[in-house]
Amino acid sequence: MPALTTYRTRVLPDWVDYNGHLRDAYYLLIFSYATDALMERIGLDADARGQSGHSLFTLEAHINYLHEVKLDTEVWVQTQIIGFDRKRLHLYHSLHRAGFDEALAASEQMLLHVDLAGPRSAPFGQSSGQLLQALARDQGDLPAPRFVGRTLQLPEHSR
Repeated sequence: MPALTTYRTRVLPDWVDYNGHLRDAYYLLIFSYATDALMERIGLDADARGQSGHSLFTLEAHINYLHEVKLDTEVWVQTQIIGFDRKRLHLYHSLHRAGFDEALAASEQMLLHVDLAGPRSAPFGQSSGQLLQALARDQGDLPAPRFVGRTLQLPEHSR
């Protein structure tokens, strides 16, 4: 199974800057909508969140802006499960457009499963855990994403 397509959109006029490029904040918005779609896929849709009182919170997100994205471009997000444990989900989103083989942007994220009554961390429910296991298994043959595990730092020779 290839990476899961989780979100599609057209770049809207309000989303572009004075250069005609997608503003940096809107990359995160697009990736956030992709996370919402993944949540639905693993049984954490709005109804389930209302019944269980559980949700996902983003703990950390890194974005790599790789190629410009312009007004009216049709884009989509592919999502890959990197790993998960009882309470956390490590995922990778990449942004794409037709006719261009490389990712336009990439976002590595760490999410925490939360009991909203606390709020406090809580183990994934059995159903969500099984759905995550199935997705991870289906994506097991995918190569490791290029922009995972990166840190921000200046190269040694430039310090």
